[in-house]
Amino acid sequence: MEKPQKAGHPLEAFGVLIGAWEMESPQFPGFRGKTVFEWIENGSFLVQRSMVPDPVPGSTQVIGCDESDGQVIALYHDTRNVSRIYHMSLEKGAWNIWRDAPGFFQRFEGRLGGDGNTMEGKWERSADGKHWEHDFDLIYRRVDT
Repeated sequence: MEKPQKAGHPLEAFGVLIGAWEMESPQFPGFRGKTVFEWIENGSFLVQRSMVPDPVPGSTQVIGCDESDGQVIALYHDTRNVSRIYHMSLEKGAWNIWRDAPGFFQRFEGRLGGDGNTMEGKWERSADGKHWEHDFDLIYRRVDT
């Protein structure tokens, strides 16, 4: 299995996500999707591909790191032709994703279960980056490594 080539590389922590996961959201009964995480380019990038039923958009994220400051960045694109840039961190079992875009701020906080095979998280959104509202929850269950 590939992984970042340098020990201590900021993407190394994301190795716990490698594999296939089933996704569901309690706000959308019957919704079930799948997301797959895999290393590409000898561990220089991580790719996340999400396949979900209509009307939810499927998406691809290419996750990488800026060498100068260690920031983890994701280039996101979905089946609606929406493209975004997200920032990410994964520390002590907490996966955080955020986007600071005027008019449409977003953030996700996911927490890995103790066995590393489940994760529960929530997306929130804000028009001003100060007043946040719940968007939806996601539950991930590992189905393959």
